[in-house]
Amino acid sequence: MLTVDFTRFPLAPGDRVLDLGCGAGRHAFECYRRGARVVALDRDRDEVRTTAGWLAAMREAGEAPAGSAAAAVEGDALALPFPDHTFDALIVSEVMEHIPDDKGLLAEAVRVLRPGGRIAVTVPRHGPERVCWALSDAYHEVEGGHIRIYRADQLLGRLREAGLRPYGSHHAHALHAPYWWLKCALGVDNDTAWPVRAYHKLLVWDLMKRPLATRAAESALNPLLGKSFVAYATKPRTASA
Repeated sequence: MLTVDFTRFPLAPGDRVLDLGCGAGRHAFECYRRGARVVALDRDRDEVRTTAGWLAAMREAGEAPAGSAAAAVEGDALALPFPDHTFDALIVSEVMEHIPDDKGLLAEAVRVLRPGGRIAVTVPRHGPERVCWALSDAYHEVEGGHIRIYRADQLLGRLREAGLRPYGSHHAHALHAPYWWLKCALGVDNDTAWPVRAYHKLLVWDLMKRPLATRAAESALNPLLGKSFVAYATKPRTASA
């Protein structure tokens, strides 16, 4: 399940891409399939190990084009282990809401992004996230959990303050918002409640089959209920730009 829309965030074969806070690696895998030279970075050692295993499996299965490359590394988003201007593109998906120093994170992202490079940032959308917080303290009051909720204009303002130039945005995953409302209402750790199990089965079916009906429904509902807000920006080629 991809949050970033690669028609709005195009990659060329050989592009150097950092998936910052890669988690389970979903965006790193897509970049690898598109021929990029991708680095998947996360602070969680287990996530890094799992992502590295899947990247190796993709390589062995021939899913990665010639000239592509991939690595998974453990690292700190506030002190990235890369020189300035290393990457052509960065993805920061569902990360900033977890980080106390979100401005420091963006500063590091901008540092390692080359002038003219692109960045995609995704965060939980303000409205659906507010509902989750209202329904359940356990949803966010956990170690490493969500510590803030962004409005769209706040996130775009953060990008501009970091020296980036936003060029587009949209919402994603409308079908997932009701699932998380159910989870929050019935217990975030309660996976046995039948409404949660039934809705999860629907989401898995949609993910595997991608039927036209649910694709059309989600596309229509995204502006209203999309659980994620996605923003795209470029790093100016010169400071004066």
